[in-house]
Amino acid sequence: MTNLERFKELYKTHIQREGGDKLYDYLMSTSDFATAPASTRFHGAYEGGLLEHSLNVYDCLCDYLARTRVKDVYGMDYTAETVAIAALLHDVCKIGCYKKGSRNVKDANGVWQSVPTFEFDDRLPYGHGEKSVYIISGYMKLTREEAFAIRYHMGFSSTDDARNVGAAFEMFPLAFALSVADSEATFFLEGQKKS
Repeated sequence: MTNLERFKELYKTHIQREGGDKLYDYLMSTSDFATAPASTRFHGAYEGGLLEHSLNVYDCLCDYLARTRVKDVYGMDYTAETVAIAALLHDVCKIGCYKKGSRNVKDANGVWQSVPTFEFDDRLPYGHGEKSVYIISGYMKLTREEAFAIRYHMGFSSTDDARNVGAAFEMFPLAFALSVADSEATFFLEGQKKS
């Protein structure tokens, strides 16, 4: 099964909320969600990287939430729809933000070579997590917990005031869980290959 087929299956199976079908149509028909990279040079910096990253975050979030301690001690128990929304859609802010370009790098012999890359060109500079919440909310209503999870999924690695991040994590445990899943996917599954 391809990443696109898997995304479509997960979305159609788990996201039944009013307006979700219109968001799905936008993602699959109008936007570059399925082909966009996840970054310019680091994790998922290739065509389809955003889609792959979204699936990786979904898998990591499902694994985290399945832990006995997380369920029994922390009381984290979310619907399959909430998990799918938070994980699969947390980075829709990256839609339409990357354009193909090139940069010069030295090859193994020290000779400069032009290599393809992606350049960041955000035409809707509304932040990161908050932009994802804004885009999703144009199609369907998010619960407060979903909105805060998506908004703060960058955790303490963001430029946000650490007090706000900590408060969001305390008030909305899904925000912490999504941040953990996003970090795991970014740094362990998709990080730059070590030579």
